[in-house]
Amino acid sequence: MLRKNKRLIFKYFLHLINGAFLVSFFIIIYYFVVSTDENNHFTVYIFRILIGTGSAILLLCLLGYLGIHNEIRWLLILYAVLLMWAVGVQVVLSTLIFAKKEEVHQAWHNKIDSIISEYGSEDFPQDIPKWMILNALQKTFQCCGRKNYTDWTKNKNKENSEQVPCSCTNSTLRKWFCDEPLNATYLQGCENKINTWYHANALTLIGINFGLLVSEYMGYTVEQPDGDLSRLINPIGARTLKLFTHRRSQLEAISLDQPGWSL
Repeated sequence: MLRKNKRLIFKYFLHLINGAFLVSFFIIIYYFVVSTDENNHFTVYIFRILIGTGSAILLLCLLGYLGIHNEIRWLLILYAVLLMWAVGVQVVLSTLIFAKKEEVHQAWHNKIDSIISEYGSEDFPQDIPKWMILNALQKTFQCCGRKNYTDWTKNKNKENSEQVPCSCTNSTLRKWFCDEPLNATYLQGCENKINTWYHANALTLIGINFGLLVSEYMGYTVEQPDGDLSRLINPIGARTLKLFTHRRSQLEAISLDQPGWSL
């Protein structure tokens, strides 16, 4: 095996080790969070996303490693396609979020208002995961409603108009609505809380996105050192180039002074 290919396989092997440690780290933290604070659904949800992201990165590196080590053409093509797809999705989503900021905000407002109106309804059992996420947001950020706690007056599924979701209070009861006094209810809306959190962590989020793009670009450049993998992915072109080079060297070896070459 060529020394370049050995170095390339070693790089992918390091990627696999790093990815495995990354996933293991998030899994350990996830179980630690669940065991210490199982009511913090939002944190658990975030760590599930992180574990899924780490697993996807690990799988992508594994595809590249197997494709190079075993010289499997279709696996390398799949790896390149998935890598370009991941980069494209990140770029498109980032561009849409910044270019369509107002539309995104309006869609967010409409979605939250719709969830608040249908929250706790027996007619929409399929929306329970959305209600759980809303509960997690309200519990984590200690907020209530989108603008403030009065947004819950739009909900018609309460037993009485004074009720608010248990996630809007310090209550540990596992039900949709609770009867709690106003001084035990979170009064501030979640929109302001989330905006404050976003502005405080915007640079971190941009850094994470930029870091992922850089790592994917490096993976793409590592994939094709000196054209070795390009020739592996396109063996027909490689054989044609090799044949052309061989014929050219043969022609150059023939002296033009030999009989039959005089002008």
